[in-house]
Amino acid sequence: MITELAVERVAFTCGHCWHKWSADYDVQYYRDDNGDEWEYFNRDGHGVPSPYDPQGAPACPICGRRWVGRLTARRHVPVPPGPASTPRHRLTGPREQHRTDRHAAPRLDADAHEQPSQDTPAT
Repeated sequence: MITELAVERVAFTCGHCWHKWSADYDVQYYRDDNGDEWEYFNRDGHGVPSPYDPQGAPACPICGRRWVGRLTARRHVPVPPGPASTPRHRLTGPREQHRTDRHAAPRLDADAHEQPSQDTPAT
């Protein structure tokens, strides 16, 4: 069962070339049938390892070295269905026919936001 949904912006700073970048991750927290808690990271529609873990850290786009990220912002997404008073809209036909413009909308990539400025490291 999903217990929490969020979008997390993760910032990275390469410790080798000092390049800075960030990416947004969709995160699901859920409880399995044994009662164990899990987190699942998704980036641009693909499951990925945790960016907070050395094994899941993405490669620096400049030098290719891997550096663990840090959380810089978070947006909680309410888990449906919520209380009866939660605003919602009942679909009256097949889901594929509802707001068909969403199928042609441009993709909102995980790195489609303004990137951090490149500060030169202190020497």
